[in-house]
Amino acid sequence: MRIHFTGEDLLRIRYAEEPAPLLELSLALASLHRPNADPVFTRWRREQARALAPPARALLDVIPPCGRGPLFLDPVIPDVHEAFDEVAHSPRRQVRKEVARAVSFGRPTTTWTRNLAAQDHETWRDFLTALHIAYNSVLIHSWRRLRAGFHAEVTWRTSRWGRLGIGAGLESIWPGSRFEGTVWHLAPEKKVDVHLDGSGLTLYPTSLWSGAPLMGPYPDGSRYLIYPALTPLPLLPEPQAIDPLGTLLGRTRAHVLEALSEQRTTGHLAKDLGISAASVSQHASALREAGLIVTRREGKAAWHECTALGAELLRTSH
Repeated sequence: MRIHFTGEDLLRIRYAEEPAPLLELSLALASLHRPNADPVFTRWRREQARALAPPARALLDVIPPCGRGPLFLDPVIPDVHEAFDEVAHSPRRQVRKEVARAVSFGRPTTTWTRNLAAQDHETWRDFLTALHIAYNSVLIHSWRRLRAGFHAEVTWRTSRWGRLGIGAGLESIWPGSRFEGTVWHLAPEKKVDVHLDGSGLTLYPTSLWSGAPLMGPYPDGSRYLIYPALTPLPLLPEPQAIDPLGTLLGRTRAHVLEALSEQRTTGHLAKDLGISAASVSQHASALREAGLIVTRREGKAAWHECTALGAELLRTSH
């Protein structure tokens, strides 16, 4: 796989903001077909295969071991309810095309897959039910760990970019890959050239896949690249039940920042938080110096409000 970047593409490399539940589910089900892959997953595969209810097993008929299952099955949407709704309203033409593609990767042609491709009413209803059952069986209990692992991976990788540069940072994602000019030689077992043509690339790490990188269309018209995160799911620890923002800023200062998602005066903050005005001023000064809030004065009143950086910190801490 050779990915061809333009200068504009290099300016548009980014990470997905959140993991996508149905994309993770599709990768998890593909992993069940790979008993001889990464031994770290061996026990996990056995447990999931035993726990997967019979109605959900039909999904394995359209998800090949290579991970390139039907695109309508795994939209890159972080909200699981929106993702299920997107699948339920998949266009008939896309369903037919994508089921045929899955069959071309060695999945069986059965009455069920033929009816699925035709969106037969009863088969389509059973398919959507199977998807919900599989999500509850395979993913829901691991979701906190997967999400924490996703964000830990993104934080670690992006911090390395500042030291290594984008090229070396991307090469470190997949051992043995290399840049030649603006072409990233990524996976030699895949004989394909991908031209981004200025649309950019969204990187998507997952702890549920240990195979070669995969590419697909992102909702904004660009491409996304799935790659195995450094730490696979079986090795991810349970996230600690702590307040990450409070740990970073201190509990009171974190409460001040959270309260400033809306404009407030020093007096209002002191009253709402039950602390002195002098304490509010001290915390506001520290947050202002860190670029997390701005302050403007109207007469004797000081109005405080989050900056874009402060708002982003609040968003990613929840």
